[in-house]
Amino acid sequence: MFNKMEAPLLDEMVEGAVDYNGHPVCRFTSGGWRSASLIIGVEIAERFAFYGASSNLINFLTDQLQQSTARAAKNINAWSGTAALLPLLGAFLADCFLGRYRTIIISSALYVLGLGLLTVSATLPSLGISACQQTEKFLPCSPNPVQVILFFFSLYLVAFAQGGHKPCVQAFGADQFDGQHPEESKAKSSFFNWWYFGISLAGFLTVNVMSYVQDYLSWSLGFGIPCIVMVFALAIFLLGTRKYRFGNRGDEENPFVRIGRVFITAIRNWHVNSSEIAHEEETHGLLPNHNSKQLRFLNKALIVPNSSKEESQACSINEVEEAKAILRLVPIWVTCLTYAIVFSQSSTFFIKQGVTLDRSIVVGFEVPAASLQSFISLGVVISLVIYDRVLIPTARKFTGKPSGITMLQRIGFGMLLSIISMVVAALIEGKRLKTAREYGLVDLPKATIPLSIWWLVPQYVLFGVASTFTMVGLQEFFYDQVPSRIRSIGVSLNLSIFGTGSFLSSFLISTIEKLTSGDGKQSWFDNNLNKAHLDYFYWLLVGLSVVGLAAFLCFARTYIYNKGNTT
Repeated sequence: MFNKMEAPLLDEMVEGAVDYNGHPVCRFTSGGWRSASLIIGVEIAERFAFYGASSNLINFLTDQLQQSTARAAKNINAWSGTAALLPLLGAFLADCFLGRYRTIIISSALYVLGLGLLTVSATLPSLGISACQQTEKFLPCSPNPVQVILFFFSLYLVAFAQGGHKPCVQAFGADQFDGQHPEESKAKSSFFNWWYFGISLAGFLTVNVMSYVQDYLSWSLGFGIPCIVMVFALAIFLLGTRKYRFGNRGDEENPFVRIGRVFITAIRNWHVNSSEIAHEEETHGLLPNHNSKQLRFLNKALIVPNSSKEESQACSINEVEEAKAILRLVPIWVTCLTYAIVFSQSSTFFIKQGVTLDRSIVVGFEVPAASLQSFISLGVVISLVIYDRVLIPTARKFTGKPSGITMLQRIGFGMLLSIISMVVAALIEGKRLKTAREYGLVDLPKATIPLSIWWLVPQYVLFGVASTFTMVGLQEFFYDQVPSRIRSIGVSLNLSIFGTGSFLSSFLISTIEKLTSGDGKQSWFDNNLNKAHLDYFYWLLVGLSVVGLAAFLCFARTYIYNKGNTT
């Protein structure tokens, strides 16, 4: 009688998960959508705060701090790149030392501090554009140095805080589902869709509300509201503490030490020939799956190094397979960089294009140029619902896969859409320049070009639809294809693509500006956009993206999914 009553209770326990106090957790009273929904809510608030501080930076730098368009774009790309690379550090600290939960709390506190200081920097006296244009000669002005220093310190503190918050919240949210349970495994796949749906919805609301506040009310209020929202995000996260599932690490060895030992042992055994490797493989028996047909040089780690002066051990098959899983991600990471370069344009040059166009809706009211970024979020929100409810069920009927299409197929299709979006952007920019010439406005940079700002909507919407495929696909891919102990690192590897892409975009801008300016030549990024050639830059990005997509397809065809997972 006791055994019959005990069995169902054991089935309800989630293997490898504990509560905040370290006790085993019950499946029906912890984790799942009840916890994941709360965490998605936290991320929506965090994205509202982040986008509120970052989406309109190009106008703050050019108007309040009097920077040139090219310099402002480079500064934003450098900051965006740093913000997207810092999650590697945050994820490392979380996975090896602090844990995801503690890292989220510490990062949230730093987030609030950074946004608070950013608000203070916006309240300091600033010359502003109006004060610099009191004369007809438009003499250059120097911004308040204290304001500049505090502004950039605050901005990079926000980037540092985001570096700990971003990878941990997403990984912690996905951890609320048991991948070994049939129903929860399906829910985990949907989690990434609804995660991106939530942050896109936050982006849609933020860009529309905060860009108006910043452009027409005040920058101090525009930065202060995100600070308050971040305080609420921290409070919401703490409310769910008793219901969260935490990973039970036990005494397991540090994953970085374990994986690093594989590479070190393989290097020390570099002289070992293929026959010895084959013998060692045979001794160990058949390897778990056909992943081992790739990167066979790492199989040398299965052999004890002969040159070792002290007692050492060979690596296990599972350790070698973990190292291979990490190494197989490198080609995918590299070939997605061109997509990241394209993605960084929406928050810089796209906005400056919009400033030159007719933004009036009714008499006395103009659409803030930065608010058009909301169409990216709108494109994501609409396309994600169609993708999750229509495309995937239809694809399942043809492929038989639970996810309909593979993660790499999803990423590749999004990269194709991003190329189309840049083609559209180049064509629209050509039309804008032609209109400026036709109306004799080339030498009047402050004049409004008689072309509606709504012409820019298609490129923004295409950006959003492309994100539905590539951004969400990359999130799931890098979470799923790394060892479970370092999934925060997997999430940060995805984010680092966009950080590196931002730096590459900044490098491209600097290089092109040097090559196309000087000696009486007109720079592609001239402050007077009517004389600039952003269309040439966009066509260059189209060419780079085509090369990147071709390389991606080559590597994707030979990629072997970890754990036999092809979803």
